[in-house]
Amino acid sequence: MVLRLALAAAAILLTTAPLRAEPLTLGHFSSGDTKGWELRHFEGETRYRIVEDEGTMVLEAESEAGASSLYLEREIDLAARPMLEWRWKIEAPLAVADERVKEGDDFAARVYVVAPGEGLFGLPTAISYVWSGSAPVGADWPNPFTSKVRMVVVESGPAGAGEWRRYRRDVREDFRRLFGLEVDELEGVAVMTDSDNSRQQARAWYGDILLRAKDGN
Repeated sequence: MVLRLALAAAAILLTTAPLRAEPLTLGHFSSGDTKGWELRHFEGETRYRIVEDEGTMVLEAESEAGASSLYLEREIDLAARPMLEWRWKIEAPLAVADERVKEGDDFAARVYVVAPGEGLFGLPTAISYVWSGSAPVGADWPNPFTSKVRMVVVESGPAGAGEWRRYRRDVREDFRRLFGLEVDELEGVAVMTDSDNSRQQARAWYGDILLRAKDGN
């Protein structure tokens, strides 16, 4: 009798315990897959292609005084998986005097997360995680072209150039801190390597991009 009661209690716990959301892979570049990712032009063109690096397929981006992004337009439940994870590598950071002005708004590597605008005609709001040439890690500022985008420095300077670097960000917390918004969903993510304003060259590689539950490993 005691054994049957214990088994019944365990069954109840298993059926009522909340299920952890499985990781959601948005950029599955390691499988050579860029389905759903579309090129968006701004000035000139950044070339994106799948290449092999250290035995793994990754997305390579090359810019020669150009700027275009690779964008995945998709409705994404951020409430269930608020933790953004990705890795990237750059050849070298860009030498820009001031990244906070239009003439210096170039970065060897960026990852964007885009939230829907508020109201019927509200413009989307976005965070751009960047590898800065000189601004300290943790710095943030409004994009010089639009206040609807905030720049956040997650890597800085040449010290890590040529090495794969990994990141993990609580996207909901970042939207709350930077914009005062409670964001439960995204409408897209993007990567961009650009050098159109500074007229330089930039090269970067992007690994898989995914979202996890906050308590996920």
